[in-house]
Amino acid sequence: MSREIITVEQMRAIDAASAQAGVATRTLMENAGRAVAEAIVQRFPQQRTAVLCGPGNNGGDGWVAARALRQMGWPVWVETLVPREALTGDATSAAAAFEGDVYSVGEDSPMADLFVDALFGAGLSRPLEGDSARLAAMLPASRVVAVDVPSGIKGDDGNPLGGVCFEAALTVTFVRKKPAHVLMPGRAWCGEVVVADIGAPESVVAAQNITLFENDPSLWSLPWPELDTHKHERGHVIVASGGRARTGAARLSAQAALRAGAGLVTVVSPGDAIAENAAQLTAIMLREADGAPSYAEAARTAQAMVIGPAFGASDAHYKLLCAAVDAKPRCPLVLDADAITLLAPLTHGLDARDVLTPHVGEFRRAFPGIWSNASDPIEAARAAAAYARCVVLLKGASTVIAAPDGRVVANTTGTPFLATAGSGDVLAGLIAGLIGQGMESFEAASAGAWLHGKAGESLGPGLTADDLPGILPMLFNELAPSALRRKPLR
Repeated sequence: MSREIITVEQMRAIDAASAQAGVATRTLMENAGRAVAEAIVQRFPQQRTAVLCGPGNNGGDGWVAARALRQMGWPVWVETLVPREALTGDATSAAAAFEGDVYSVGEDSPMADLFVDALFGAGLSRPLEGDSARLAAMLPASRVVAVDVPSGIKGDDGNPLGGVCFEAALTVTFVRKKPAHVLMPGRAWCGEVVVADIGAPESVVAAQNITLFENDPSLWSLPWPELDTHKHERGHVIVASGGRARTGAARLSAQAALRAGAGLVTVVSPGDAIAENAAQLTAIMLREADGAPSYAEAARTAQAMVIGPAFGASDAHYKLLCAAVDAKPRCPLVLDADAITLLAPLTHGLDARDVLTPHVGEFRRAFPGIWSNASDPIEAARAAAAYARCVVLLKGASTVIAAPDGRVVANTTGTPFLATAGSGDVLAGLIAGLIGQGMESFEAASAGAWLHGKAGESLGPGLTADDLPGILPMLFNELAPSALRRKPLR
């Protein structure tokens, strides 16, 4: 399955270009409606089904789906927002071909067990009202199948257009996913998402020059050691620790970098925290920092460096951060937490290999103008990456990773139980561990977000940040080439 994501405007362009390429829009509608019907019969037992049809092409898809379900023997009828004679375009012929019962939405009709929401598609630009809003408020998600996106949700950002929208157990969309399928809260309201091929030529889709993707291992390749690889070839990651009583976050990052496969990991620690760190570290090395030169040296000698987790936010810490940022030549930096706060508001670009990992509050401080003008996390992260000239990973319920060249990956792995202290520190170390082994920073950030989310999913309720690094070997083993996979003992 393609991991490309298209906007509402791109979908409109694909429809138009498909017609110019010889695939009639009526054919696309026929294929779309039949795909909806097939997805329903594959997932639901036969039951009384009402197809709610709106005035546009989304409604036309619904008329076709109703006809296809009727041909399969389902007890199905249509409830339409507008009379058939008031329809225009392809929806007119689609409605004319349906020979079953038709009611107006709001009219007395049989009691349905399943409702197909074909009222409005991803391009809706105003809130639901009247009978549409009433149905959206009363129907439980378990009894709803949505066509394209649940009505009332904006296709390009997943947000509701007003106070109410449909929620669905299943959403059938066409050609590619839309942003609403991968961004919260739309992602949660779509239920299972099925992407149907409706016959749009792949050349037409490719012509859209799509730069937005749903995160998946098919988008990146993890670094795997050769049989004769030694630790120095697997990269050295350095993590900057905070001072006394502020050391745990750095150790979480360091542990994640080591679990990610880095051959060597060192914590650089202020003198007052050496004993505290030494008492907790074994496989991870420890080095005492001696002012700014230590941070500059670390940035020059490591293959990746993490700065920020519980680092400190004083003027003195700013000077230490600048020593690492300004070192030449230097390794890629993963800048998190306090490092982002120290740089906020960001006034100049960084190295293209650097990765910023802000949560929403840190992003607002680092990029105040961008956040206030962006309509969604995708637009915000893309603009920030272009401005900062580095990779930006915007953390949250909708985590997105943006490259300076405009590519964006939306991450859909994870669980709300990852909202716990130290989780972001693990993510920063995981990304650095992958960069240290030679991964490009954008791919490493995408892989790190995916793995971090999967680790959270495998643990679920009760997880703590300390648990996450220990799950990584299992995930890596599942993704490893067959020659490197751990075989079960017999």
